[in-house]
Amino acid sequence: MKEEEEEEIKKEVRKGYARIAKKRSCCRTHVISCCGGANLAEETSKRIGYEDEELESVPEGANLGLGCGNPIALASLKKGETVVDLGAGAGFDCFLAANKVGEKGKIIGVDMTPEMVEKARENSKKGNYENVEFRLGEIENMPVADNSADVVISNCVINLSPDKKRVFREAFRVLKSGGRLMVSDIVLLKELPGHIKSSTAAYIGCISGAIMKDEYIDTMKEVGFREVRVMDETVFPIKWMGNDPTSGVAINKTSMPKENLKEIGNSVVSIKVEGKKIK
Repeated sequence: MKEEEEEEIKKEVRKGYARIAKKRSCCRTHVISCCGGANLAEETSKRIGYEDEELESVPEGANLGLGCGNPIALASLKKGETVVDLGAGAGFDCFLAANKVGEKGKIIGVDMTPEMVEKARENSKKGNYENVEFRLGEIENMPVADNSADVVISNCVINLSPDKKRVFREAFRVLKSGGRLMVSDIVLLKELPGHIKSSTAAYIGCISGAIMKDEYIDTMKEVGFREVRVMDETVFPIKWMGNDPTSGVAINKTSMPKENLKEIGNSVVSIKVEGKKIK
């Protein structure tokens, strides 16, 4: 992908998430249409692995229903650890992580959308989180020091980057030796049709930005991660994708037979994957 194309994608993604932050509710969930406010965001979160106790423990407005899994459940966070969240959004996973690492731990949320960072900081103040910090920056060039994090997490965000290898390389850079990467993301089991792959709306919806599952795993290994393994994998039926306000636009405008659309839906999966930095 050319540099100009990458910058255009980032620009559109940033604009899309700025709108999300301002509207407070509408989002890019892959499970059900998100334009129903907080209750729908909560329902979405339960479907992808969050518990009632977790949802009730964060400030109101932190959960926008943006994820495709629960990386916190897999991260096995310990007291005193430093955690970096890639694409922190309004701070949902950061606040959950903060509760696990305790006062001696530290959470750094990175997001490239100023409106999201502002919203996350507001939520942090509401919840009196003294061990959480939000930084404006791109996940391809993180404003985080080398060898400073015990854990890097991300929830359906690396998918949005046009240069995923660089993101994984950055995650490897900021992790301490022995550190771990825990990611929930969207990948493909089969290539998408060209008109969906080229759709900006579907890209923001994490559909056209998806790469093949094997390529995703291989990229993690190429930058240095070891003991890479998929912890969980879930296929998203086409009816869920069709309800998404972004990916649904690209899919519903096609004249493809329903059988073909179902095949596309079965090609898109959510995975939870981990890798370790061993040096």
